[in-house]
Amino acid sequence: MPVDDPPPAGDARARLELRAILALLDAQRRRVTVYAERYGPRPAEHVPVAAPSAATPLPPSSQEMIDALPMPALLLSPVFGEKGELKDAVCLALNPEARAYGISRLPEGVTPPWDKPGSLYERFPSLATTTIPGLLVDVHRKRTPQRSDTVEWLVMTHAGPVRVNAEVRIAPCGEHFLLTWEPGSRLRMAAAAQRLMRTCWAEWNLGDDGIQPSRRFHHVLGLAEDTPAPSLFHLAEAVTPDSLPFLYQMLYDVILRKRTAECELRLRGGARTFRMVAEPVRITPGGLTWALRAVLIDVTTDRRRREAARRAERAARREHERAEAVAEVAAVLRDAVLPHFQDELDTYGVEAAAVYRPDAREAGVGGDWYKARSLPDGRLLVALGDARGHGLSAVTLMAKLRYALAGLAYTSESVEQLTRWLNEVACADADESTATAIVARYHPDRTLLRWTCAGHPRPVLLRDGRATQLPAPAGGAGLTLGVMPGTAYRATETPMEPGDIVLMYSDGLTERRPADPDQDTRRFLDAVEGCCRASAPRPGHAGLQECVEGIVARLDGPHRTDDATLLALRRTGGPGVG
Repeated sequence: MPVDDPPPAGDARARLELRAILALLDAQRRRVTVYAERYGPRPAEHVPVAAPSAATPLPPSSQEMIDALPMPALLLSPVFGEKGELKDAVCLALNPEARAYGISRLPEGVTPPWDKPGSLYERFPSLATTTIPGLLVDVHRKRTPQRSDTVEWLVMTHAGPVRVNAEVRIAPCGEHFLLTWEPGSRLRMAAAAQRLMRTCWAEWNLGDDGIQPSRRFHHVLGLAEDTPAPSLFHLAEAVTPDSLPFLYQMLYDVILRKRTAECELRLRGGARTFRMVAEPVRITPGGLTWALRAVLIDVTTDRRRREAARRAERAARREHERAEAVAEVAAVLRDAVLPHFQDELDTYGVEAAAVYRPDAREAGVGGDWYKARSLPDGRLLVALGDARGHGLSAVTLMAKLRYALAGLAYTSESVEQLTRWLNEVACADADESTATAIVARYHPDRTLLRWTCAGHPRPVLLRDGRATQLPAPAGGAGLTLGVMPGTAYRATETPMEPGDIVLMYSDGLTERRPADPDQDTRRFLDAVEGCCRASAPRPGHAGLQECVEGIVARLDGPHRTDDATLLALRRTGGPGVG
C-alpha cells in the first residue's frame, strides 16, 4: 500500500509498535502453519486407476449440464446471415434457475413459452439494443469467454415496463454459446452501499497474507485499481503513528482473544480516517483464528465535521467568556460615567432625568454619554454626546470626551470654546475617532440654556404639551467632532419658562433603516406629545423620570441597532442661584 513516507527514523515508539504488530502476525502465521501440518489432509499414496470398462456411463447431455449450474443459464445456437455475420441466437435450452428467475421477475404470459427453441431477440426484443449482440460476436470470433458488468433491458407487461438488469457472461460451448447471468440488483446494491456509505470490506488470510477485498476496496482506501491490496502489516505501515497502538490492540483482540473489535485509523498524510470493525474467522467454533474479516468505513467527513464543531464550541466558549468579561467592565464603566440624578440641581431651579439603553448586541455600554453638573461659577454644564462605533472601542472615546469636557468646563470659557477644544481632543485621538454632541450651559440667573451643536440631533422643547425642535445656531449645526481640526462652532440661546422641558437624545432612539432624519425627528416629536397626552409629567424628579421612561418605551424596540439615550432638563420655578 503506497504511503507518502516511511515512519520517521527518530520515531522510536512507532517503530516498536510496527515490530509488535509484525511479531503478532508472524506468530499467528506459525500457529496456522503448525495446525495445518498437524491436522490438515496428508498426501494420498498413488494408486493405479483401472481403465474404464464398457459399462462406464456416458457423459451427461447438454440439458443435464446446464441444469447442474447454480446460476440462471441459457444454451444458445448462433444464427448467421448470408454474409456470415451473426444475426441472432436461438435458445435451445434453459435450466431451472433461469425458469425460476423469469417467473419471479415477469408476469405469466408476457413471453412465449419455453417448450421449444426460439429466437432470443424475438422473445426479448430490447436485448438487441444492449451489449449482448456485441458479446456474442466477440465470443464467436475470439472463442474466449466474454462478460459485461451490467446489462439492462425492458420487458413490457400489462402492469407497465419491467426493468431487468444482470451481470452477463457468455462462453463458447462447442458450436454453441452458454449464457449465464447473476441478478444485477444484489451486486449493484452492494456496490452502491459501499459508494454511498464510503464502506468496503475484506478478509485477510493469516496463514499466507492473502486478501479477498470487496469491489470498491481500492476506491474507498484511495488506491489505484492496479495496486495490490495491502496486507495487514502494510496497512499498519500506512497509518499514522498515533493509530498504531489502537490497531495492535484490535489485532490482538481478534486474533488471540477471538472476539470482535474495532479501532479508528488515520492514514499518513492526514487525507483519510477510517473506522475498522473486525471479527475472527475460525474453521471450528472455539478453534484457531485462520483469518480476519473486517469492514472499513471512511469517517473522514464525519471527523472533520466533529472537529469543526469542537472548534466552533471552543470559539463560542471563548467568545462567551470574553463577552462576560467585557460586560463586567462595561457595567463598571456605566456606573462610573453615567450619572444618576436625584435632587442635587434643585437649588438651580431645575431638575434632570435620563434613560440609557445600550445596544443589546454589544457589551452593555456604548458610545452614548451625558452630563449635568454644577460649575464653580454657579452655572450648570449640560451635555449629551454619541461617540462613533460600538462596544469598548466607543466607550474609550466616550470616556475621553466626557472627562475632557468636565475638566475644560472649569475654565468658565464659552460653550463655543468648549466645543472647539472637544473637537481638538477627538481629532488628536486617532483615525475615525468621531463623535456628535450637544454642549450647553444653563444660566440660572437668566433662566436660559445656551448651547452648541456638533453634528447631533437638535434638542426638543416640550412646552404646554407641545413638542418642537429648537432652531439651530446661526449658520446651522456645526461639524461632527473629530472631522477637521480648527473648526469653529456657534451657540444659540433658549429661554426656559417654568414647566418647560428640554429633551436631548441620541439618534439610536429614533433612527430606523433606511435612515431619514426628518422622519426620525417627526417620530420623536409624536412620541413626546403622545406620552404627554396619555399622562402629563408629574412634579418632582420621580415624575420627570417617569416621563422620560414613557417616551423611551414608545420609541424602543427590536428594530434598534444602536445605543439610545434621552436626557431631560425641566425648569421648576423662578431663577436659581447665579
